[in-house]
Amino acid sequence: MNCWVVIPVKSPAYCKTRLAPVLDEAERQYLVAAMLERVYTAACAVAGPDRTFILGPSRHALGNKVRLFGDPGGGLNPAATSARDAALQGGIERLILLSADLPRVATDDVAALINIPARTIAVAPDESGQGTNALSLPLPQASDFRFHYGLGSCAAHRVEAARLALPLLAIVRPGLGFDIDEPAELAGWYNAGPNSSFTNQF
Repeated sequence: MNCWVVIPVKSPAYCKTRLAPVLDEAERQYLVAAMLERVYTAACAVAGPDRTFILGPSRHALGNKVRLFGDPGGGLNPAATSARDAALQGGIERLILLSADLPRVATDDVAALINIPARTIAVAPDESGQGTNALSLPLPQASDFRFHYGLGSCAAHRVEAARLALPLLAIVRPGLGFDIDEPAELAGWYNAGPNSSFTNQF
């Protein structure tokens, strides 16, 4: 399928500030870069490097060969809108917006977001069911999709799909549901054991 995977991420200095009580700035930047690399690698394995993008002001430690959409400013919702508009102009048939903080994501998770029925929106909620860790948008059908990242985004994105009269599919998978925003989530992930190559840094 003609698709793009876009991974939004803040600049290193502003990432994961809620983890400041347990990680210093260098540790937070390392964690963010390691999670981003895992997500990017999984996306590239499915969509290919030419169709996988970072959305934000920095590639972090991924290198200059990684394709980058600059952040237009104003937060995640305007940034996602700019990626959607670029995908429309590029004739892309499906746009995947995938969170950068998924330490358990795998290639099968990315494939599940791509292999969605035509004209169908898919949303991957976080473990609480409140946040949105991934969106899969059919284009041009979702060309007017309004992003509602923030508190209660999953419910808001469901309402948006209904507004566009497009079917909505929930993708509930451990690799897409578990993200790290709070110290308790970091502790739970670390205490679960060596499930990734970078847990022993913390």
